[in-house]
Amino acid sequence: MDKVPYHHPVMVHEVVAQLPAREGLSIDATLGGGGHAEAIVQELCRRGIEKDSFLIGIDQDSDALAEAKKKLAAYSGMTRLVKANFQDIAEIVAAFRASRSNHMPVTFILLDLGVSSYQIDKAERGFSYLREGPLDMRMATDSGTKASDILNSMDAHELAGIFFRYGQERLSRTIAEAVCAWRRKNGDISSTGDLAAIVRGVVRGKEWQVKSLARIFQAVRIVVNDEMGVLERVLKEGTELLDQGGRMAVISYHSLEDRAVKRHFSAIARDDWGPKGVGLREPLRRAAFRTVTTKPIVASEDEVRSNPRSRSAKLRVVEKIETQAEEPVP
Repeated sequence: MDKVPYHHPVMVHEVVAQLPAREGLSIDATLGGGGHAEAIVQELCRRGIEKDSFLIGIDQDSDALAEAKKKLAAYSGMTRLVKANFQDIAEIVAAFRASRSNHMPVTFILLDLGVSSYQIDKAERGFSYLREGPLDMRMATDSGTKASDILNSMDAHELAGIFFRYGQERLSRTIAEAVCAWRRKNGDISSTGDLAAIVRGVVRGKEWQVKSLARIFQAVRIVVNDEMGVLERVLKEGTELLDQGGRMAVISYHSLEDRAVKRHFSAIARDDWGPKGVGLREPLRRAAFRTVTTKPIVASEDEVRSNPRSRSAKLRVVEKIETQAEEPVP
């Protein structure tokens, strides 16, 4: 029997600490192996509010859902697991409410972005340059475009744009040209080993190779799964779903994600003073949210030692607040 854990959830205690002190609907929109979800429902039970609380877990990975189902078996009466992309969060909540004829308030939403340890470690998923496998990289293995499709269909200009924009790779143009040269000489790029060999053939020095490999694989994975577009949509729809006092917590792992989260949270937590130069004495609209974390929460030194993948994690939290409509005073 495989005793290796599916995934080590990051900053579990820090996430649970962000739960509002009230009953309602919690949504783990990136369920993974269910580590965060299990901690959330356990905390709801510890507080004695499980009767009027519920948790929806969302994931598009069938393996993740199977693992989470086992972990949450003892809480089946207060959980529902859904196979879907988290950008469909509004539809999922609407369907849940309709099925129960209950407009349960959404009090907590968690997004743990990036790739799980299990996905990285499983060679056939194609996420890691450290393991030989097919170039897939899809979060949902039963639909969508594979990484190999992108690498074998795009020209050097398009590939360089992907490598630079989503990987911030300084040698993006040279690596893109090397990809196209490989295709002309060897045919289609089909494995993680093929892509890793191309990068190593361009980048000199082991340390630089490792960094470039991580950037290139990250960039391709982001495009395969439309991660930035999906993130923007779920941030907007998710915060709109929150009830008064409800919170959204987001764990990001690279600067592109963290910047998008910070930008969205800052925008919704800012009063609207209208166009510059109008000189209003009161804002047109008061902010409907407040940022709970002025600076991101990071993993403790102990956690980083026990789970190195938590090193780059950043947790940001926003809360919906009571607002009153006010007439602007010129």
